Amino acid sequence: MINKAVLIGRLGKDPEIRYTTDGSMVTNFSIATDESWKDKNGDKQQKTEWHRIVVFGKLAEICGNYLVKGKLVFVEGRIQTRSWEDKDGVKRFTTEIVANDMKMLDSKGKEAAPETMGDGQGPDGDVPF
Repeated sequence: MINKAVLIGRLGKDPEIRYTTDGSMVTNFSIATDESWKDKNGDKQQKTEWHRIVVFGKLAEICGNYLVKGKLVFVEGRIQTRSWEDKDGVKRFTTEIVANDMKMLDSKGKEAAPETMGDGQGPDGDVPF
C-alpha cells in the first residue's frame, strides 16, 4: 500500500515551532495550492486548497529556520488524520501531511510578492508551478 502526498505551493504564514516533551522540534505550516480553469462560458475560475504540514526532527529545524510566508516549496510526505477531544468534550479531526522531504523552490534572495499569495500567479503573471 502507498500513502504519499507530493505538493508544490506557497506558505500562507510563517511556520510555527514547538517542542515535544522530550525536546524534539516540531514545525507546522500551511501551504496553498491553486487550480485554475475556464468554465463553460470561457470565464477563468480558480480554487485554492490549503494543506496543513507537520515536520519533525532535523527537517523541522530547517523548515523553522528558513521558511517564511509566501515562500514556494515542494513538500513530500504521508497523509495522516488525527483526532482529539476539545475542552468541551467534542471530538475533533484534522488531516495533515507529515513531511519527510522539503525543497525551497524560490531562487535565493528572492521573496514572493505578498500580492501573489493565493492567486496562483507569480510576480510576472505566470503560474509558478
